[in-house]
Amino acid sequence: MAGTNLTLRRRQLASRLRELRHATGMTVDQVAQELLCSPAKISRMETGQRGVSQRDVRDLCRIYGVSDDKLVTQLMTLARESRQPGLKQEWGDLGNDAIYVYMDLEAAAVSITELQTAYIPGLFQTEEYARALIRGLLPRIDQELLERRVEARMKRQLLLTQKEPPRYWTFIDEAALLRQVGDASIMTDQLEQVLRLAQAPHVTVQVIPFEVGAYMSADGPFVMFRMKDPAVSEVVYVEMLNRVEYLEKPAELEIYREAVEIIRAAALSPNESIRRIAKAKSDFSAALPRSDHLSPGEQ
Repeated sequence: MAGTNLTLRRRQLASRLRELRHATGMTVDQVAQELLCSPAKISRMETGQRGVSQRDVRDLCRIYGVSDDKLVTQLMTLARESRQPGLKQEWGDLGNDAIYVYMDLEAAAVSITELQTAYIPGLFQTEEYARALIRGLLPRIDQELLERRVEARMKRQLLLTQKEPPRYWTFIDEAALLRQVGDASIMTDQLEQVLRLAQAPHVTVQVIPFEVGAYMSADGPFVMFRMKDPAVSEVVYVEMLNRVEYLEKPAELEIYREAVEIIRAAALSPNESIRRIAKAKSDFSAALPRSDHLSPGEQ
């Protein structure tokens, strides 16, 4: 991964610039008039939707009356770091710029809470499962692009085994355990990997069984990232068929916090979840040709 987290730097800078403007009581239109730009540019800078040049930072600090040289230097550093080459240069074209934003947030998070309703979470996927899944979702994807995406997904998983991994809590709908992606052998290996990773002390897995019925957010998976920096404390990632959204407004975050608590209470306990996953693995294993069940001495 790139050493500088560009997405986090941009969001940190955006938050600080927004706070400085609020402290002056100035409106977006007033700042735009002083900076000789459109109000839309100010809004995009304050929401992290566009980069901020060091010149913009210098001029905004003048407009806001910032006299603390240390603060100005910190803001200038954030502006410089947020515009450096990042994951796109490191990984090449992955077909969707939203992937780089997601990877940046994931790498910076101290806590990740994820709901997956149809597929095994990306941080748990085996290489063969990931390849079959991406090919199924994007049947016309170029083979070279497919392999780059699979490679990036495998590298992302190092997050869970690094020296200081994030706290990872995932809710997996039972449908994701039973939906066959690839063949029975791929599913057997995949569920074995989920069982293995679930043993890590920083990982919690809860299965949402069919008997729960309808539940909050059953119609849409999401990932909640929590950061160390209080200026960018939480971000929720929501993926749809034709776009993704990153939610940060307090009212939006509160809805997803509520969903997490409701799902946590409705899902099976971690121990019960392990048993349900093991049962699904056993069922897929039973569907394998007999030779796959036998040890080398028995064949």
